[in-house]
Amino acid sequence: MNVPWLTLLLLLPIIGSLVLTIMPARPGSALPKQIAIAFSVLTLALGVALAVGYDAGGGYQFTENTTWIKLFGAHYSLGVDGMGLTLVLLTVILTPVVMVASWNDGDTGRWGAKGFFAWILALEGLSVGVFAATDVFLFYVFFEATLIPVYFLVAGYGGPNRVRAAVKFLLFSLAGGLVMLASVIGLYVESAKTSGGPTYLISELADLDFGTSVGRWMFVGFFIAFAIKAPMFPVHTWLPDTTESATPGTSVLLVSVLDKIGTFGMIRFCLELFPEASRWATPAIVVLAIISILYGAIMAIGSNNIPRLIAYTSVSHFGFIVLGIFVMNSQGLSGANLYMFNHGLSTAALFLITGFMISRRGSALISDYGGVEKVAPVLAGLFLVAGLSSLSLPGLAPFVSELLVIVGAFVYTPWAAAFAVPATVLAAIYILWMYQRTMTGPVREGVIGMRDLNVREVSALAPLLLLIIVLGFFPKPLLDVINPSVEHTMSEVGLSDPQPNVTEAEVAK
Repeated sequence: MNVPWLTLLLLLPIIGSLVLTIMPARPGSALPKQIAIAFSVLTLALGVALAVGYDAGGGYQFTENTTWIKLFGAHYSLGVDGMGLTLVLLTVILTPVVMVASWNDGDTGRWGAKGFFAWILALEGLSVGVFAATDVFLFYVFFEATLIPVYFLVAGYGGPNRVRAAVKFLLFSLAGGLVMLASVIGLYVESAKTSGGPTYLISELADLDFGTSVGRWMFVGFFIAFAIKAPMFPVHTWLPDTTESATPGTSVLLVSVLDKIGTFGMIRFCLELFPEASRWATPAIVVLAIISILYGAIMAIGSNNIPRLIAYTSVSHFGFIVLGIFVMNSQGLSGANLYMFNHGLSTAALFLITGFMISRRGSALISDYGGVEKVAPVLAGLFLVAGLSSLSLPGLAPFVSELLVIVGAFVYTPWAAAFAVPATVLAAIYILWMYQRTMTGPVREGVIGMRDLNVREVSALAPLLLLIIVLGFFPKPLLDVINPSVEHTMSEVGLSDPQPNVTEAEVAK
């Protein structure tokens, strides 16, 4: 069938955004919200339909390829493999959830609810484009374009320091984008010399040998941009400031969707286009990943501000993802791919639940809470499930992915696993201590009379918590989609899993 399914998937929310933009402003009207949710649900339905029709072992599917800028060798080229499909699914699942949960969050912002929901739809469409692009130049265009809706979502809606946070986010992201642009230009030059004509198609670039020196420099350019986006230590400082000032829904889209572009790019571009440089840089990146894991967890323990605490937990979790990517074995890569999806669900639930709590109390400081479980038991119960998911409790979705990453780290070298494993204990400390200080004990004065979650709020959280539980016990459907992509990446990098070091005598015993 010659239907451009991925183009339809990314255009549908963008069309919805344009519809909201041209609508006349009607203060207090719920119509823009209803239209936005309708477009997001239609996008979700189309995304699920594509997932159902995806052949798990079939490589890139739903492909489109048209010459775009012939002089550059740029193509409008789309397609998804297992990794791209899972991240597209994560995007289309979280968008309607965020809209339902953020029903009232845009009313008092600079551009009202109409603008708030229009920017969310625009971000959804551009994010789908990022995860589906199979041309480096097209990816770069989508990569930079996603900054626009996020900037306006942060600067126009949220806390008193939102403009400063939005500018900091933009400056960090633009700096990373400029570094990556140098490597994108390098691909144009090198492909023109090597293949007789410039090309940005990933399928063609993966077959080229850029040489040791040039390949390493281009790898560094891509990696720096993706490390900022991920974010990794020490280029992570924009994230806590941004989540502290943004609305909970914006934080969900930022951390659960947009930041995944960084780890997605490390696999798609750093590993697959520059395999020699990836192997060369692995020891240093593994060290940075472990530092991110431990640093993020320790900073989360010391945080009194709830959104900042969740942001630091994500720095730690992204450290696990990057560790899984660069231990260079199938266990680590499968775990990293699965971790991207599962982290998106658990962090989204955590941001939204704490957002509901903060909106009721009017404070984001842990020290202002106490005894919430006595006045809002449903909120406290769902908060506990989301928190236990974030600390990777067995039976909940992130556990399987974190275990795979740790196994992959042990296969790479035992010392990497030895440094990473203590973070699981630190995670229990920062989550359970936050729960203890906010939910248990005597009811503090500002918590008295706090409303419990209403039907709309529970309905927004229900799909996330259901997926967290189901995937915790049965991750096979996702792994069946992810593993063929992992095998492809391993073959591109020229790696294979080490054989067990067992003697014949030991086998006989």
